[in-house]
Amino acid sequence: MMKATAELTSGQWVADGLKDLIITEEMNDVHILLVEDNEGDILLTKEAFDERKIITKFSVVRNGKDAVDFLFKEGKFTNVETPDLVLLDINLPLKNGLEVLREIKSRESTRKIPVIMLTTSSSDKDIADSYREYASSYITKPLEMKDFLKAVLQIEEYWLQLIKLPSKK
Repeated sequence: MMKATAELTSGQWVADGLKDLIITEEMNDVHILLVEDNEGDILLTKEAFDERKIITKFSVVRNGKDAVDFLFKEGKFTNVETPDLVLLDINLPLKNGLEVLREIKSRESTRKIPVIMLTTSSSDKDIADSYREYASSYITKPLEMKDFLKAVLQIEEYWLQLIKLPSKK
């Protein structure tokens, strides 16, 4: 197996392989907001991202109202850092994920933040509604723990290594 190397040249990644990508400080400044009410899923998601050590900040809110307050820096969240990426469940207390998504995409200040729907729902209606409200992607949570961890790692590989996230400026 060929060992991959990568270097940052003029803002572009140059790599001679895809596995074992060398991560530089440039990629380490990522903040993810997880909006999830299931403690088991919160722990599994955090564990999967912690394993890779790419994320420097990982925030969790457990209901839709807190998600909106967090993103708009209201209430107890006035001093939080704006996330680079949101992982959003649909089935949430106080305000469901589709309502949260609609609010995120309705405001100029949060519209460009990618939102990944990460949910147990495989309903065609939920999928269609999510994309209608401008979700960046829709992932149905796998039921098996190893498959769930694999899905989270694939999110990390795509959203944090392959593509470039929008600037917070």
